[in-house]
Amino acid sequence: MSNDPWVIYGETLTSRLFLGTARYPSPKVMADAVEASGAEVLTVGMRRQAPSEVGGGSIWEHIAGLGRRVLPNTAGCHTAQEAVNLAEMAREIFDTNWIKLEVVGDDYNLQPDPYALIDATRQLIERGFKVFPYSTDDLVVCTRLRDLGCEVVMPWGSPIGTGKGLLNPYALRTLRARLPDVSLVVDAGIGVPSHAAKALELGLDGVLLNTAVARADDPVAMAEAFAHAVRAGRTAYRAGAMPESETAEPSTPVVGTPFWHNRSA
Repeated sequence: MSNDPWVIYGETLTSRLFLGTARYPSPKVMADAVEASGAEVLTVGMRRQAPSEVGGGSIWEHIAGLGRRVLPNTAGCHTAQEAVNLAEMAREIFDTNWIKLEVVGDDYNLQPDPYALIDATRQLIERGFKVFPYSTDDLVVCTRLRDLGCEVVMPWGSPIGTGKGLLNPYALRTLRARLPDVSLVVDAGIGVPSHAAKALELGLDGVLLNTAVARADDPVAMAEAFAHAVRAGRTAYRAGAMPESETAEPSTPVVGTPFWHNRSA
């Protein structure tokens, strides 16, 4: 929507969909999916995507050549210091202060470690990074991240890679109400376009996803479907939903007899 700009760390975006770049069948499919999605920001896993050769250049060079803003991430890190070190390497490789910060606290569901996340966020902001922290939907943790200077917070919808969608809409609505000046991007757990639409309907500013597109039978078509869903959800939020009711109410109220009827005596 042309009259609905989204400004993140001073950058104006028109798409509210961030797209990951891992697990696609081929670099060509990835590039076509990026184009179909309309995404302007692509995430790159510094540890989980090895810079292997692709068509004479590294996969990182291939991604950078797509003409989108690159958001490196620290996926796979388990300590604050490990994440800070990887962020510094990412800044050197991609020449960006943007970093998606991930610090794993549990290897079973890949839940972020809130203590290490806050510690790493503090260090990175002091070093001049623009931090996109991946967190749970915990209000206190997200508030602390905001207070440290994060203009963006990325709460999960459900554990990463599960495709379960938004397990706690109440928590996400609470985040929206309590952090009105923070850009909230649902990161992790999105499985189908309706999940993305729901996140935007709740008032969150965007979604980040990877597996839902990369592992679809047709990643390019699924990327397009998500683009439509994100736009629909945002438009619905701005339009304002009707209030819910516990009882039925006719959509056309009865105001009298609309027609004369000939009745036999």
